[in-house]
Amino acid sequence: MRVVFAGTPQVAVPSLQALLDSPRHEVVGVISRPDTVAGRGRKVVRSPVASLADEHGIEVIAPRRLTDPGVLDRLRSWHPDCAAVVAYGGLVPVGLLELPTYGWVNLHFSVLPAWRGAAPVQHAIAAGDDVTGASTFLLEEGLDTGPVYGVITETIAPTDTSGDVLGRLAESGAQLLVSTLDGIEDGALTPVAQTSAGLSHAPKVDVDDARIRWDLPAHIIDRRVRAHTPAPGAWTTLDEARVKIGPVTPLNTADTDSDTAEKPSPGTLVVTKRTVDVGTATVPVRLSWVQPPGKKAMPAADWARGARLTDGTVVE
Repeated sequence: MRVVFAGTPQVAVPSLQALLDSPRHEVVGVISRPDTVAGRGRKVVRSPVASLADEHGIEVIAPRRLTDPGVLDRLRSWHPDCAAVVAYGGLVPVGLLELPTYGWVNLHFSVLPAWRGAAPVQHAIAAGDDVTGASTFLLEEGLDTGPVYGVITETIAPTDTSGDVLGRLAESGAQLLVSTLDGIEDGALTPVAQTSAGLSHAPKVDVDDARIRWDLPAHIIDRRVRAHTPAPGAWTTLDEARVKIGPVTPLNTADTDSDTAEKPSPGTLVVTKRTVDVGTATVPVRLSWVQPPGKKAMPAADWARGARLTDGTVVE
């Protein structure tokens, strides 16, 4: 099939690569988000998907919105049989949905109808789910509401971050996407309407959502930190400066190195030469790495030593 691919971040790259490697499908055009300006030198940065398309000599368009003038004409010029969508980052208007012969097939990183929305893996980890997965479905006007072609599942390990899970799903989901397009072309797949059973929503996660609330139970803090690692990055404040925090480990009382039997209050540090623990609403959690403002991430004990932190220091 002649396929148009719509995607932007690194998690979408394996899907584009899998389509490029497929002997059955031809990627005739790519839609991605506009270039960004980043770094001290204010360099123009292409999206990971656009960069891969450039390497293969595939035409890329990067409109601010798919309703912009010229997008419809360009899409028509590619004569697509199908459009594949993976983490594009924008809504497809109704006027474009019916243009490809087989419509738009979206690879979504959850087992639909669970976690419809922009951040399914982050919400699954934060909620304590043991299993997630990926779904391919026929895109329609509603948000992730279209009928489903195929599903794969993925176990969430107790120490998995959202980056870990998305990395695995990006690879397995790419194969699901290709097999879905194969089945559509063969006439062997018919999408099945979603039910309302198990419906949940996963709105976009922003920086404020990633702030750690030390007055929550340790197991909830653990989930939320892992859910927001690596992006947008869990954080707390020390003397009003924002400090990024890596995954934490909830402790049993016997695991602590503190000489005091008294449980630290939420946000209060317990510092030794080797460890930094923080009080929560239940048991303390042990920090792994910390990234102070303007510096690289470092082991928590090195951070505490360099900042001359002592027992009783409070983070908020």
